Amino acid sequence: MAMSSDPAANLSLACTKVREAAARGAQVVCLPELFRTLYFCQTEDATHFRLAETIPGPSTEVLGAVARETGTIIIASLFEQRALGLYHNTAAVIGTDGKLLGLYRKMHIPDDPGYYEKFYFTPGDLGFGAFESPFGRLGVLICWDQWYPEAARLAALAGADIIFYPTAIGWHPGEKAQVGERQRDAWRTIQRGHAIANGLYVAAVNRVGLETPAGPPGLEFWGTSFLADPFGVVVAEASTDREETLIATIDPVRIEEVRQSWPFLRDRRIDAYTGLERRYLDK
Repeated sequence: MAMSSDPAANLSLACTKVREAAARGAQVVCLPELFRTLYFCQTEDATHFRLAETIPGPSTEVLGAVARETGTIIIASLFEQRALGLYHNTAAVIGTDGKLLGLYRKMHIPDDPGYYEKFYFTPGDLGFGAFESPFGRLGVLICWDQWYPEAARLAALAGADIIFYPTAIGWHPGEKAQVGERQRDAWRTIQRGHAIANGLYVAAVNRVGLETPAGPPGLEFWGTSFLADPFGVVVAEASTDREETLIATIDPVRIEEVRQSWPFLRDRRIDAYTGLERRYLDK
């Protein structure tokens, strides 16, 4: 999706796109990260806290009705106000009956030029897991989480058949020509690696378009939403510069075939991984 400065219009567009996807056969529909607004984390501005909402709340009520109408599961990343002064970047997983299957709160929070998320979001406290659904076990992580193999592995160990990554990532326009293609390739590669290492599907769902909420240069989101199969093969991929809806099939048999041939979960040395809970193994 490409976002506008009007949250109500963005929510309406998301509902339209869910209906269109359902009409094409979609059973699980994932929206991009923080789809209700422009990516406001480009600056640190306390007025943006007014964009937050409760969960359940206005967005989950509207999307819940659409999920019930279409018989789909909807994964929606929202700016959650959990309490006064306590905010999260949260994915609501809405079931086919319109009710919440559960929440995932973003665990890894970036703080980089143009991505000042630590100003807004408290790190998640719900851990890594998978949601039971009529269409398989759904792992949900969010954007910056996609660079961490530990998060993907724990979702896999919780039984996920697929990991969805609602995402907002793009180029700083001034460096796109020099390093932009390498950045995008690294982003695709790390997530394909999660698919291979864990023998499951990975779906990355990005926004698209140049956003300048605080003025130029802004961020140019690179789209490229894609689905990789359990061997890392990209079976569907969107463009870098326009809105698109990808429809692809998840085959549980493929998961089993790959895991039988490449039994990484079998051969893990869980007895030898002490130290992973430490920040760094200082000598």
